[in-house]
Amino acid sequence: MILSTNHGSVRELRLNRPPVNALNLELVTALRQAVEAAPQVGVRALVLSGAPGRFSAGLDVPLLLGLDRVAMTALWREFYALLKALAVSPIPIVAAITGHAPAGGTVLPLFCDWRVGADGEFKLGLSEVQVGIILPPLILAALRRQVGPRQAERLAVTGALISPQEAWKVGLLDEVVAAERVVERAVEWCQALLAFPAEAMAVTRRNARADLVALCANFEAEIEAVTEGWWSPQTQQSLRTMVDRLKKKSS
Repeated sequence: MILSTNHGSVRELRLNRPPVNALNLELVTALRQAVEAAPQVGVRALVLSGAPGRFSAGLDVPLLLGLDRVAMTALWREFYALLKALAVSPIPIVAAITGHAPAGGTVLPLFCDWRVGADGEFKLGLSEVQVGIILPPLILAALRRQVGPRQAERLAVTGALISPQEAWKVGLLDEVVAAERVVERAVEWCQALLAFPAEAMAVTRRNARADLVALCANFEAEIEAVTEGWWSPQTQQSLRTMVDRLKKKSS
């Protein structure tokens, strides 16, 4: 589910779960393991990418609606472990957002060092409230860290899905380039960073990201709350309505 390509000392980890890279337990676990393993084998930076036109559709809701409580708890716990792995990584990680990235597709880049998006008719944003999911506090805090309090409130409360250009204007993306250049630009950014004196860059980076790391220090209680929220009747009904709408749209 993860395609690994080395660009010198920079490794690209490409999500590979067609058709839309929807996140299930296996993909989330595979990505976490790949992120944690890379520094141990001499990789100096990571690029997280997706398929052309589709970075990730977020959680695989149609699949997850069939899981029981034990399986959903395991999924949420692993998802939070992935966010922590991205936040605490000793090497820089760039999100190369190759296309659409709603919900979980926007969450993952929030915990990376830098975000470059593909220009085009793509949408990204934290759309959770639109389908009845309360935006978890950890994710809201990471969003606020990225775009500031006012924009974080607007994006989170409305669940707005916005274009790459608007995402760049509000700070959700750091750069927007032609779709065919997204991964190339991500690798270039990593290589430029790695050209700096290693210790000075690493220590400064660690200090600069200490607040993000602190957010991930203890989230067991949050996982329990998020899991309970998933099973609320209103959330379940909203999710099932969304899935039915998608089925009708595709038929």
